[in-house]
Amino acid sequence: MANPRDIKLIISDVDGVWTDGKIIYGGERTEIKEFNVRDGLGAKLAQKAGIVVALLTSRRSLAVERRARELGIAELHQGTPDKLQETQRIAEKLNVNFSEIAYAGDDLPDLAPMARVAISAAPSDAAPEVRAAATWKLERAGGAGAFRELVERLLRERGEWDALVRELSDGKSASSSI
Repeated sequence: MANPRDIKLIISDVDGVWTDGKIIYGGERTEIKEFNVRDGLGAKLAQKAGIVVALLTSRRSLAVERRARELGIAELHQGTPDKLQETQRIAEKLNVNFSEIAYAGDDLPDLAPMARVAISAAPSDAAPEVRAAATWKLERAGGAGAFRELVERLLRERGEWDALVRELSDGKSASSSI
């Protein structure tokens, strides 16, 4: 069984985890994605706990670039056809083993990296094969706080959640843009 305390990196798909998977086109050049602010706070809390957050998607989107920039997520990997290979590249770059990675995915291209990391998570509306393969089956759907649920569970199991909540309630910790 994987130890949540060993996790140093969360790699997450975007469409279907951070969003509900819909892509809205506003003409030829505009793509609209809807993000849940709670997922943004989840990313900030993970970072505060010393966990690197990486976004990994097979699509390219200016909206995702903006969201990553707002949240201080430097590890944004877009246009990635082979998610396992890119997960390996990220791990090597950050000097992290697969046993120190949590991965959130929702569809079939996520299966290969999910099968190799310490903890894998899938939103409630993920493809059935992905849900079946996930270590943690999340209650929230993609775009409805699934990433936040993953972070919260990870931090609770590490024993770090209550201290982070205390800091926020005491006004000692401010989150920049979420």
